[in-house]
Amino acid sequence: MNYILFDGTVRNALLPFTFTRPVADIRIGILTIREKWEKYLGYTTTTLTEEYLMEKYPMVEMEENVMINASFLPNPILVDMVQNLNPKEAILFGEEIIAFHTHNTQEDIDFDEYELIEYEGDVLRIENTWDIFAKNDAAIREDFELLTEDRFSQPIPKSVNVIAPENIFIEEGAKLEFVTLNASTGPIYIGKNAEIMEGSVIRGPFALCEEAQVKLATKVYGATTVGPHCRIGGEVNNSVLFGYSNKGHDGFLGNSVLGEWCNIGADSNNSNLKNNYEEVRLWSYETEGFARTGLQFCGLMMGDHSKCGINTMFNTGTVVGVSTNIFGSGFPRNFVPSFSWGGASGFTTYITKKAFETAKIVMSRRHVEFTEEDAKILEHVFEETKKYRKE
Repeated sequence: MNYILFDGTVRNALLPFTFTRPVADIRIGILTIREKWEKYLGYTTTTLTEEYLMEKYPMVEMEENVMINASFLPNPILVDMVQNLNPKEAILFGEEIIAFHTHNTQEDIDFDEYELIEYEGDVLRIENTWDIFAKNDAAIREDFELLTEDRFSQPIPKSVNVIAPENIFIEEGAKLEFVTLNASTGPIYIGKNAEIMEGSVIRGPFALCEEAQVKLATKVYGATTVGPHCRIGGEVNNSVLFGYSNKGHDGFLGNSVLGEWCNIGADSNNSNLKNNYEEVRLWSYETEGFARTGLQFCGLMMGDHSKCGINTMFNTGTVVGVSTNIFGSGFPRNFVPSFSWGGASGFTTYITKKAFETAKIVMSRRHVEFTEEDAKILEHVFEETKKYRKE
């Protein structure tokens, strides 16, 4: 069977993260949504996404296809239903289609012609940017069960101060000595060739993905995910870093999401709670206004390739777009458009030529190529977000 993950109706609600990737490639828990589905299904998936992303994330269509709404995270019951779909059948959750079976000859999909099967169980779904950290606790627990079932952890080193070792899984090549791991509040997963340096204190749920690093004397509160090749230091609470991003120095990051290739300067901090304890509002690209989150704690949402200098201060509920460069004293405004250069005293446009030069240097340090496909995607984002910048 051929499985295709589609963006669905939530793509705009998940900007700035979906400027540069399909919904399927958002990381929540230990794995990306795509990796979760592929692990359950035992098949490679492709993607139906925005046209400008399809060169990098192409769709492969075959005679028979099962289309899966990528905003829904898989679980055993849902996966079984998806695998048993027949042609002209669809799985419905409330008013949203989770999955449907189609032929490549169908030009238009009319669900009035489909047999609709109601899914009435529990399911995790990301519908807003803040869901990525707010639902990360449940997602880590589900991924932990998925990845560790019928497997044995590497031994926990004798120098590690550990609580609830049965909830800790260490992959091959991971390094950790003289650290404290408290898994009584949730599982702790340490990926292949990851490292936790001495003096660090970590409370689960926590996921440290492949080749990621926790620097000396770091304090981590769950539910936190440190994606592949990321580095963290200082104090981190209930945050998700997608991959190849650094928050390597002292300073606080809480209730936040960082995309890929981000860098947080030394002693930078974000607020995750308003002084008056009111509900946090967050910039919405969907409404082009500030949306109610229903959350008292909400920090920083930062898109791919964005950076901030030392001692940067972010207000509660700040949204930073793609390829921004923030520096200087004071608080920048709580919505910083993509390709902005500056800080609290004002912003100018970060031209693509300069942004691409930086991206090439940054990515080459991790032995990753900045491709022509990457450049085309960022050029599109630059044009799409012009209206938000004062140029």
